[in-house]
Amino acid sequence: MNRNKDILKYCPNYYTIINFDFKESDLVSDRLIKVYKSYIFSIDENNLDDIKRVQELDRVLASYIKDYLFRSTLQKEIVTVKIQKDTNILRTLVDIIIKIFTNYEEYTTRKIYISKWI
Repeated sequence: MNRNKDILKYCPNYYTIINFDFKESDLVSDRLIKVYKSYIFSIDENNLDDIKRVQELDRVLASYIKDYLFRSTLQKEIVTVKIQKDTNILRTLVDIIIKIFTNYEEYTTRKIYISKWI
């Protein structure tokens, strides 16, 4: 139990994510939350890469809940993902979710240049 409390300090959005109210027919959201819970409690808290990945996943799923456009983007892209059997499926899926979010951020964030008038 103490281990879970240590892990939850890296996940400030944990309760928001697991208490997300989605439609009963929304299987993608249900599975994403299950992947989230499975992954964060399976990491080695002494591994810095795992901690960074958990923090990033927490941020991504918080954005999934808050941003409707990202939610629809992730739902469309996650169903087309293919994962090889000989890999760590859970970790690979988490990496793919983070990669989709990174691509989404780069695509939706525009660079705005302020021109200087002479």
